[in-house]
Amino acid sequence: MQIPYQWVRPYLFSMEPEAAHAFTFKWADRLESMGLLKHLVATAEEAPVRVMGLTFPNPVGLSAGLDKNAEHIDALATMGFGFLEVGTITPKPQPGNPQPRMFRIPEKSAIINRLGFNNEGVPALIENVRRSKFVGILGINIGKNATTPVEHADDDYISALRDVYPFASYVTVNISSPNTKNLRDLQGGDALDNLLSRLKETRERLCDEHGVRRPLALKIAPDLTDEQIDAIADKLLTYNFDAVIATNTTITRESVKGLPHAEETGGLSGTPVKEMSLNVIARLYSRLGEDLPIIGVGGIMSGADAKEKMQAGAKLVQIYTGLIYKGPGLIAECVEATRPTLKDIKAKYS
Repeated sequence: MQIPYQWVRPYLFSMEPEAAHAFTFKWADRLESMGLLKHLVATAEEAPVRVMGLTFPNPVGLSAGLDKNAEHIDALATMGFGFLEVGTITPKPQPGNPQPRMFRIPEKSAIINRLGFNNEGVPALIENVRRSKFVGILGINIGKNATTPVEHADDDYISALRDVYPFASYVTVNISSPNTKNLRDLQGGDALDNLLSRLKETRERLCDEHGVRRPLALKIAPDLTDEQIDAIADKLLTYNFDAVIATNTTITRESVKGLPHAEETGGLSGTPVKEMSLNVIARLYSRLGEDLPIIGVGGIMSGADAKEKMQAGAKLVQIYTGLIYKGPGLIAECVEATRPTLKDIKAKYS
């Protein structure tokens, strides 16, 4: 028996956001371990798509940020995602920013967060992955520790890549969170060249060492100019990256001005970032075409939103804030809505 999410959401939204997160996963994990969760959520028929050399059961994935330490991947997999992305994880554990650090703006189906890469560190994530039963596609999203100066950020990314490489289906390099000081400085100029060059060299060595080539994706911000987007697209091709994820949260507040919590610092996600993300996807696609796949994320609250991302040029989509506002039924809705678009993509590029 499926429980309508609209019955549950008012209770969850009566809690502070991080408390609701902990409560939800406590019960999701418990129900999954009892074999009951699969009977409470709607799952879609498979809609396979091949991207980055990997075959995804369907094109709808979990965005990084919801399961930072890979503690809940078995429960999340039961909900019908075609792939999961965990993290952002940093080499060393860190507490993140002081609480409160998450704020709902329900009038706009939005969230502001300034979590700050709170996580238990790479070794803890790896142990959680080892313990899980999950055998699907797992992306691991890596970042730098807050205490690492930005001029030494490369070292953190290289360390994290080296450690998670054997356990990931693909690795995402997050240089676009607004909640780690100066992190977004890595999105351009010599800093981006140096980082991508070192990651490319490290991946080549790891490929030789492990006998398998793990795809690398770069996650970028929605607050970039067209010129910045073009420069990033060109560098991704130069350094043999395998995908680009568009986009992270925004620092703009125009769409939520005057609403409660609108002036809180942090990244804004949900409906307000939808058009910004679409614009970045379209610009990337105009530059990259079919040379490098785009993963679309930002403001997906319906199947129509997911389809729009793919029509703009994305090959896969990810959800996070939509899951909080709409519940796990959104996953199957997005799979079904994107199925015709998937057929068009396969017919055009097969």
